[in-house]
Amino acid sequence: MSLRIGFTGDVMLGRLVDDRQRSRSVDAVWGTVLERLRELDGLVINLECVLSTRGREWQRTRRPFHFRADPDWAIPALERAGVDVCALANNHVLDYEEVALRDTLEALDEAGIARTGAGETIDEALEPAVRTIGGSEGGGARSETDGNGGLDMAVVSLTDNTPEYAADEESPGTARVEIDVDDPKTKQLVGESLERARETNPDLLVASLHWGPNMVTEPPVAFREFGRWLVEAGVDVVHGHSAHVFQGIEIHEGSPIIYDAGDFVDDYRVDEELHNDRSFLFVLAVTPDGRPTELRLHPTEIEDCAVREAGPEAAAWSRERMRALSAPFGTEFDRDGDGLVLSLEG
Repeated sequence: MSLRIGFTGDVMLGRLVDDRQRSRSVDAVWGTVLERLRELDGLVINLECVLSTRGREWQRTRRPFHFRADPDWAIPALERAGVDVCALANNHVLDYEEVALRDTLEALDEAGIARTGAGETIDEALEPAVRTIGGSEGGGARSETDGNGGLDMAVVSLTDNTPEYAADEESPGTARVEIDVDDPKTKQLVGESLERARETNPDLLVASLHWGPNMVTEPPVAFREFGRWLVEAGVDVVHGHSAHVFQGIEIHEGSPIIYDAGDFVDDYRVDEELHNDRSFLFVLAVTPDGRPTELRLHPTEIEDCAVREAGPEAAAWSRERMRALSAPFGTEFDRDGDGLVLSLEG
């Protein structure tokens, strides 16, 4: 029996989302997608904000946006959705300085939500998030597996954004690398991160990458080379995000490279041409021994600072857009209801 692991784009719970959540139910931010999230066996998100009420806005360099959510509602919301892993290597984890990052790490740890990609030092930021999927642990409606205790998943989180937020041997921040397969430091840091993940003997290895600039619809050549290099290094799923719009999907050696998952929850101004309010919940079917067999794309859209199942018009737009963006990679989808299905076998 296959397990189903969900992947989302950016989950930004700060600013207007934080304001709205103070006057509505904890799980309102997940809208009509909540039950679908809770039915998954595992869920991995990019958390695009800090969880804290402390700190001051980063002023050391120019930063136009600062995202912070109150953990008193945000942690219960993550728990209600069944979030298993938060990728933290992104350009907002130091928006309210070190104190807010530390609050975020502590809040996630206390809730039992695994996290990776940021920490007190680069050593901690490179540590993988390790989770057993399909066993008794984890949020949501998790299924039991046949006597093996579940599937062991390791997630590493990396970013090329915001050099000033990079962790080092003595300072907190992100696991930052250049997206360049020939860069010696990149090879060293990525190699170390993947080696630590492999030491946990995972059934499934995920690389979650917050890479590239905003509102870009196609990955550059360097990103394609990097994604393939990760797969060839043993990564089973590449989970990209950062552009605020979804990009195409490539299958390399049987493994999906989601170049960008777009936005899942936010309060951003909508570009009427690129539609940063539209994306998908990406659901990967995995055998109990960790072999990906299928990727399903469930169309979503953002409304009133919450995610919901996409309406017919938005779903049709997203399906057509995803087919067009993925065609250059030779990727072809089947249709299933409002969504798309991509076979990873044969």
